[in-house]
Amino acid sequence: MKAVVLTRFGGVDAFELRDVSVPKVEPRQVRVRVHATAVNPLDYQIRRGDYADLVPLPAIIGHDVSGVIEEVGSHVTEFRAGDAVYYTPLIFGGPGSYAEQHVADVELVGRKPENLSHLEAASLTLVGGTVWESLVTRAQLTVGETILIHGGSGGVGTIAIQIARAIGARVITTARAGDHEFVHSLGADAAIDFTSTDYVDAVAGMTQGKGVDVVFDTIGGDTLTRSPLTLADAGRVVSIVDITQPQNLIEAWGRNAAYHFVFARQNRGKLDALTTLVERGLVKPVIGATLPLARMGEAHELLENRRSYALRGKIAIDVAGETVALPPRRP
Repeated sequence: MKAVVLTRFGGVDAFELRDVSVPKVEPRQVRVRVHATAVNPLDYQIRRGDYADLVPLPAIIGHDVSGVIEEVGSHVTEFRAGDAVYYTPLIFGGPGSYAEQHVADVELVGRKPENLSHLEAASLTLVGGTVWESLVTRAQLTVGETILIHGGSGGVGTIAIQIARAIGARVITTARAGDHEFVHSLGADAAIDFTSTDYVDAVAGMTQGKGVDVVFDTIGGDTLTRSPLTLADAGRVVSIVDITQPQNLIEAWGRNAAYHFVFARQNRGKLDALTTLVERGLVKPVIGATLPLARMGEAHELLENRRSYALRGKIAIDVAGETVALPPRRP
């Protein structure tokens, strides 16, 4: 099978398209013909060496699969060959999804939503599971609460807005002015242009000084430090950003806030919950660019420099074809 192999840690030229052996299927595993995958910030962090101790080289990375089962293990009863499935491979647990075929533990695998294409389904698995873990499991966001979602037009933010809206929360998000109509179409009640407006002041005005119940941080750094200034008393902050430097969270202490740092662990239960929302028409992945497997380096460059492009949502990889759809550069 063809696979994109990370041969060294470094730039986007560190990948090679190679012929590799198809993995063997164990009793509680399935082998999937990968139709589509997607690119995540975790992928380029791994590529550049942020997690070098956890990723022995050469490596096949990637964290989204949508495809069709070709073989089931001897002890698998939940699925059969021909079933369309989607899932996130075990993170730091073996070969990833940048390949024509993938073998996974059956407990990770869910049935693909019938109303999504493979490109759409692959754009949902990791971000959808991360948002579910963040908003439902950790923050326990409920009907009538208000949430501030940073980066509403991004791959994670687009799904977070839709899930928060499905829960029944009031959604405030940050996005460039040109993306406000777009994030409103996803279900955001209000949008703040982070390039020209202080979001702390804007949230105070939008909430009559009460603050938000939950902040969902997809950016880190100064955003993580200042987000408690937007919170109501006993609010919650959930961050999916790896903290490489100590953060001053004194403002959170003053509000008696709770902080959750999420490294999402995948399972079929989260996927089934997402599938229910998708098939009810409450959540739909947003694809901002599509590239074939052989152009993985270009996909990484696009994601790492997304602020230079009018990129909304996810970058999908057409493993089974040659689809190319690129966003325009920002003026």
